[in-house]
Amino acid sequence: MRGIFSPPSDDIFSGGNNDNWELLKAWAGSTLAFAIFQTGAGNLFTSAFVQNLLISALVCGLAFVLHELAHRIVARGYGAEAHFKAEDRWLLISIAIALVGFFIAAPGAVWHRGYLTPRQSGLIALAGPVTNLVLSLIFLFGLVVLVVANMSFPGIGWLLSTCYIGFKFNAWIGLFNMIPAGPFDGAKVLAWDWRVFAVTVAVALALTFVISDAMIINLANTLAP
Repeated sequence: MRGIFSPPSDDIFSGGNNDNWELLKAWAGSTLAFAIFQTGAGNLFTSAFVQNLLISALVCGLAFVLHELAHRIVARGYGAEAHFKAEDRWLLISIAIALVGFFIAAPGAVWHRGYLTPRQSGLIALAGPVTNLVLSLIFLFGLVVLVVANMSFPGIGWLLSTCYIGFKFNAWIGLFNMIPAGPFDGAKVLAWDWRVFAVTVAVALALTFVISDAMIINLANTLAP
């Protein structure tokens, strides 16, 4: 999701912005907030929090970072200046809210400038949600493989949890960002091409709500030798 925050100063386009550092802050803050939310404030000094922190780093942190990187890569591909800026206030707020049992994430945004056609703007916006949907499919594939193989080894529970959370979380992030209003990516995609918008939303809805736990188990049983 882009454009939800107040525009940054022009320093972001004049060499005053370190994208790698900004992305690292977004990854770390989102990871910590989601791990706290998953574990609960009363269990932060337990092994469960450490496990959730590792899962969150792979699932939540990467979901947001890769989403924003996709925006930046496509924007730069069209010749626009594009930089990611972390939103420090919202990262801190997300951590505080996680302590009371809620999760909200607004780690930052990619800002770009330059002449862009409606199609180019739409594709820049689409890049983020599509990245999350692809990640969701990758995690789903990994989950099905693990279930079909019926493996049993130390760490299998951790891998199953990572794939399951990665599948669900990325599907939800992809769908959420396709809201066709306000600063959400979906508004820009819809303004460009309603057919692309419809297909993307349909895939996101299917991954988020249609593919249930029971369907995954049934599919695994069907594919199992």
